[in-house]
Amino acid sequence: MSEAVLSPVRIGRLPIGALGLLALALGALQSVVEPALPLLQRELGVSPAEGALVANTLLITGAVLTPVVGKLGDRHGGKRVLLWLMAVVSAGGLLAGLAPNLPVLLLGQVLQGAMVGALPLSFILVRKHLPAGAGQVAIGVVVALFTGGGMVGSTVAGPIAQALSWHWMFALPTIVIMAATLVVTRLMPHDPPTRSDARIDWPGVLLLSGTLLALMLGLVTVTRDGGLPPLAAGALALAVAGLATGWVVVEHRAAAPMVDLRMLAKPAMWHACVYTLVITASSGMVLFLLPQLFATSGGGYGFGADTTDIGLLLLPGAVAGAVSDSVGGIAARRFGPRAVVVAGTVVTAATLLALAAVHTAAWQLALAKVLTAFAAGVGTTALLAGTATTVETEDTGIATGLLVVTRVIGIALGVQIGGAILAAGADPLTDRPAESAFATGFAVAGLVAALSLFVVRLTRKGAQA
Repeated sequence: MSEAVLSPVRIGRLPIGALGLLALALGALQSVVEPALPLLQRELGVSPAEGALVANTLLITGAVLTPVVGKLGDRHGGKRVLLWLMAVVSAGGLLAGLAPNLPVLLLGQVLQGAMVGALPLSFILVRKHLPAGAGQVAIGVVVALFTGGGMVGSTVAGPIAQALSWHWMFALPTIVIMAATLVVTRLMPHDPPTRSDARIDWPGVLLLSGTLLALMLGLVTVTRDGGLPPLAAGALALAVAGLATGWVVVEHRAAAPMVDLRMLAKPAMWHACVYTLVITASSGMVLFLLPQLFATSGGGYGFGADTTDIGLLLLPGAVAGAVSDSVGGIAARRFGPRAVVVAGTVVTAATLLALAAVHTAAWQLALAKVLTAFAAGVGTTALLAGTATTVETEDTGIATGLLVVTRVIGIALGVQIGGAILAAGADPLTDRPAESAFATGFAVAGLVAALSLFVVRLTRKGAQA
């Protein structure tokens, strides 16, 4: 086959606009759950720990698919794999829109998690069909629209749920995704696949999926209905440890591992991963606890906010989080990654510890969301940028991929811990979390954030050694 046939076709603004519209709809579908979690728990009759699974299943799928999707796109073509993924996401969105109970909704969320792969596949298409300068602009547009879609989803989730039902929160963005996918199919030319002998590490994918699911389900079962007997809890812990050990063994032996664990042997890399895991776990707890406290009413605490009000109260934090992604890279270049990380960690820890003591007004919670989203976002982005410039050029993709996966796992872990704390502190008669449970959750989140300062100190000692 001639080189002319294999050369990609240059594209104009319409295909990029189609990718942007798709990113906007995906961001909206991903974000409708956060403000609606209290509503979903009431409608489905589940505990906070079980409700946390609704958000986490999507994150888990995304964490597992992130290292795989790029390889599939290079091998089979970015457009082809993107269309496969969008078919899976659409099926998940429609399933969630029709879900009669929690298990079906969770299955829908698992399928929707494939959306995480849409961004790297969009980057593949942009890179192949546009020159370097125009490609950077197009990537920025796609990312910005995905972030903007998240803000739209948080804002419209409440009005849709109240005017129609919570099922339509999933169905309407899914319909837009399906329409945008058809436009992408029509306007975006196919990109030539790359010949590669590297195999996809499916055993690693399955073992990591099993490890994460067992961990999240374990946190739920240990804290619900009085918990598990010690023997059962021990067996569950052994199952998680066994799956995790198996995954590490498989990754070490795989010719083309899902995650190159050799990178973790480098001090800068494993310090960065540990910090990212700790600080995002703290952020994940805040992500879950704030909507729950906004929605709680009675007992002299909480605000009884509906889904619309919760979305509006969380919107400034979403804007701050989006801004932090661009500020973090600039701050890292100006002041150095370490200084930015320390500043972000101190602000996050101090804000959460203060919130544990004072949470009597809605503006206090909204301000805390803004501060923590901005501070944690700046810190993790600065760390990501710093790590990308300290590793070898050929290792940049592996290093940043590890941090992205760690970031998703940390958020998922924090969300589930927050749900477990509220479930453990719920009144057995009303199933409403006590105020002390919220205070404990914020305090734990603040202490977890403060713990990351020790990681920064270890990094400094490692650099001096």
